[in-house]
Order: sequence, then structure tokens, then C-alpha cells
Amino acid sequence: MRVNLFGAISADCQSPIPNYKLQIARTLFNLPAVLIAFNKPYGVLSQFTFDGSSNRTLADFGFPKNVYPIGRLDADSEGLLLLSDEPELNERLLHPRYAHEREYWVQVEHIPAPESLRKLEAGPVIQGAKTRQCRAWLLDPQPDVPPRDPPIRFRKTVPTCWLKLELIEGKNRQVRRMTASIGHPTLRLIRVRIGGFHLADIPVGTWRLLARDERDLLLE
Repeated sequence: MRVNLFGAISADCQSPIPNYKLQIARTLFNLPAVLIAFNKPYGVLSQFTFDGSSNRTLADFGFPKNVYPIGRLDADSEGLLLLSDEPELNERLLHPRYAHEREYWVQVEHIPAPESLRKLEAGPVIQGAKTRQCRAWLLDPQPDVPPRDPPIRFRKTVPTCWLKLELIEGKNRQVRRMTASIGHPTLRLIRVRIGGFHLADIPVGTWRLLARDERDLLLE
């Protein structure tokens, strides 16, 4: 029996290990948990299994075994996605009762009026359920974001702008439905922060293991 670099125990250091066995391994060998920050590109599913679409999966990016995404980003959304071998982090980071902030940069059609942003902050009703209050404002200055591949739809007669939204919940396609509810369809959506950890210098399509101090930032 051997211990591999990522905290899994197996005879060949290759076979995936059930999560409960990983917990035992950490206790016996004082092994660190694995927490990864990934800058997810457009067109990538937040899962390792193929769904029959043209989208790529997480299996294309060389992650260590036994890690799984914490939460999700839709295939057409970009930015910070966490992966870990600690299933308990799902609730700690994602359940609304912990009021754990997620920050999104959202490119929308037209320029929202102040009253429209106030409607976002108050929590619009989406599919019959009122969303929680959030913070929303125009980014000033507007960010210089590298172009997406494929590019967003562009119409010369329709101006666009970038908003910043801070949410403590993450229902299915919530941000897109929120901006649509005030008449400003989302063109591009990037998650840039979870807790106190910012995506910052992680290039698109790459990932890195987080240090203990960065883990602490996430849990702020």
C-alpha cells in the first residue's frame, strides 16, 4: 500500500479511492486535503462525464484523481471553479445560510438604469421564487477582458456594459435569469471571486492547487 501525492491511498497510486477512505487516510497519515482553483473556459462542462454535446469536460484538463467540482458553472459561463476531495466543502461554500459571497462580472446588452440595478439588488422573482438580495453595480472603469472564443454576438446598434454582481446563492442559470428579468440579456458571464479568493492570475484553461492561506481566504 502506498500514499500518492494527492492524498489517495491505493496499491498502484492510480485507482480512485472512495471519499470515506480518503478521510481515514488523512487521519492516519496526516495528509492535506486537495483544493484546486480552475479558470474554466467557455464551452466546458462542470463535470468529468461526457453528456453527448459538443462541450468539453473536466477530464480534458489533467486534474488529479478523486477531486470533484464544488458547485458548478454552466458550459457557457466562465471563470472560477473549485475542485476538491472534501465533499463537506459543498455545503460550507454553497449553502445560502452561510451567506458565502460569489462575485460575477456580467456583460449585458444596453446600459441598465439605476432603478433597474435596484431591482436586481432587491431580488427579482425567478420562475415563481424570489431570489435573495444581492449587490449590483456598473463596473467603473469597465474591465479590459480578453475576447471569448467563440466571440459573443455583436450588434452595432446595441451598446453593452459590464456589471458586478455579488450573490450568496447560486441557483440554475440564476444570474442570466436575473438580468433578463430587468430587460438586459446576459452576453457573457465570468465568476471572478468566491469568498475572499480572487481568480486573479490563473490563466484561462489552467488550474493550481491552493495553499492553506488561500483556502482560508475562500472560507472567509
